[in-house]
Amino acid sequence: MKHLLVIYSGQSGHTQAMCDAVCAGAAAEAAGVETRCRQASEAILDDLLWADALLLGTPENFGYMSGLLKDFFDRTYYPAEGKTLGLPYALFVSAGNDGSGAARAVERIATGYGWKAIAEPLILKGDVGEAGLQRCRDLGEALAAGLASGIF
Repeated sequence: MKHLLVIYSGQSGHTQAMCDAVCAGAAAEAAGVETRCRQASEAILDDLLWADALLLGTPENFGYMSGLLKDFFDRTYYPAEGKTLGLPYALFVSAGNDGSGAARAVERIATGYGWKAIAEPLILKGDVGEAGLQRCRDLGEALAAGLASGIF
């Protein structure tokens, strides 16, 4: 059984809706993949070490990732150092502006962990809408399918 960890943070409900859609997509590819969804404030080192792949979700806050996602990184970086090298991940961002600052910040930290991006960041601006939620479901399904088939 492969393990997919979804870590997200948000306040307005947009990132939560994106997370729900990502998890629904991953569940559609449930064969051989167990998905664990955690709020960034509740995610711990054991969750990270359990994971075979990650989906990270954040709102864009002042052109940056959420403070709670950054806090998760701060709490786990040194204890996980060298233990998650090559971990495949993807990112989804709920943006009020263009989301690029939040994406760059997460990508820099992921590089420090030694993780491997398997998709371009999924950035939805403003209201996420049904088309955006479908893109989230597709991302979750694709990551779970790749994990289940051994591509990642």
